[in-house]
Amino acid sequence: MRQTLFVIPYEVAGVPIFGYGLLLAVWVIVSLVWLVLLLRRQSWREMLNQLPVLLLLGAVVIFLPKVFPFGLPIRGYGVMMLLGAGTGVWLAMHRARQMGIHPDVIFSLAFWMFLVGIVGARLFYVIEYAHQFFGKGDWLQTLLAIINVPQGGLVVYGSLIGALVAFVWFVRRQGLPVLATADLIAPSLAIGLAFGRIGCLLNGCCYGGVCDLPWAVTFPPGSPPYITRDLESGKLPSDVVFDTDVEGRVIVVTVRGDSAAYRAGLRPYQQIEGIGQVKVFSAADTYRELARQYDAGLPLVLVTDKGAQISLSALPIPSHSRPSHPTQIYSAINALLLCFFLWQYYPFRRRDGEVLAWLLTIYPITRFVLEVIRTDEVAVFGTGLSISQNVSVLILMFAAGLWWYVLSQERGSALPVATS
Repeated sequence: MRQTLFVIPYEVAGVPIFGYGLLLAVWVIVSLVWLVLLLRRQSWREMLNQLPVLLLLGAVVIFLPKVFPFGLPIRGYGVMMLLGAGTGVWLAMHRARQMGIHPDVIFSLAFWMFLVGIVGARLFYVIEYAHQFFGKGDWLQTLLAIINVPQGGLVVYGSLIGALVAFVWFVRRQGLPVLATADLIAPSLAIGLAFGRIGCLLNGCCYGGVCDLPWAVTFPPGSPPYITRDLESGKLPSDVVFDTDVEGRVIVVTVRGDSAAYRAGLRPYQQIEGIGQVKVFSAADTYRELARQYDAGLPLVLVTDKGAQISLSALPIPSHSRPSHPTQIYSAINALLLCFFLWQYYPFRRRDGEVLAWLLTIYPITRFVLEVIRTDEVAVFGTGLSISQNVSVLILMFAAGLWWYVLSQERGSALPVATS
């Protein structure tokens, strides 16, 4: 697990990089050159298709210091998402050239699918874990918590639904055949899933159940399986259980009644500012710092937002969670094999929609099975199934209807059949 790979400072030798700094000047120059080249080679319409991408990049450069005031953290999950998106776009552009479609069209399509897909993934997460967002603050605090994507919380099925909405809107606007274009990008969606699951492993989410297999993995203090599965279930000893509220503050969830912290006056919902002299910004930070100070033989002292210092009993804090199924790796291998199958099958398709139908048939089945050994999602809607398993059933029903429609069409494609 490696949630943060490294942190980029906003200034180097006193020279501002982000915000109104060096990077913004580079963005202005590169954007102007790029737009001039597009205008010379293509039409105004093609140039306007690229404009939202450039404006978004500029907004990111300007507003990053306001979102991350202590430097830009490069998250392992985000890096894997970008690698997955880049690889998927490269595959689709390669196939598009064979189909006689300009690669710039695929690039614009990928941008809108990626953007709306992130929105869909976040909304799906907010709906699934609504109790974490609503009822704990005013509407502004709730809204800020919902849009705080860097804090974590994306769901694959939500991204697929959002990307589908963007896809249908874009291809209809461009006058492209819907099913034929969907077949073209289907392998790209699968390879994106493969990279995304490696990101889940780095992030510590989407974890599996406890196992004793030789390839089992463990997670460090502060990781989701360490906190939500092992610590809160009483499998790991601790005086206090912490969480991060919707405003990004570290709060106390429970306190052992026989602990020194409880006798010193610590109670649920109190806010924690630091451990000893070290400031903490999340529950994960808190657990990691407790484990570090415990290993160093230092006294464990909580500092509240009121300035109170409360000692914890020196309970052993294990350095890792219990061994778990590496479901993230299982899922990545599954998505990679699915991408390979879809890519190889594409030249042999007989009707538009066949490749998409295979994707929507195979992935829900394998996802349903993998959910059996995952322990991060609970049953919902009284079905005894997780929300992802319920969505898998719905997608399979949709896939059955899609197969019926595809097989009822005449053989042939609105795009030529690729030979490689």
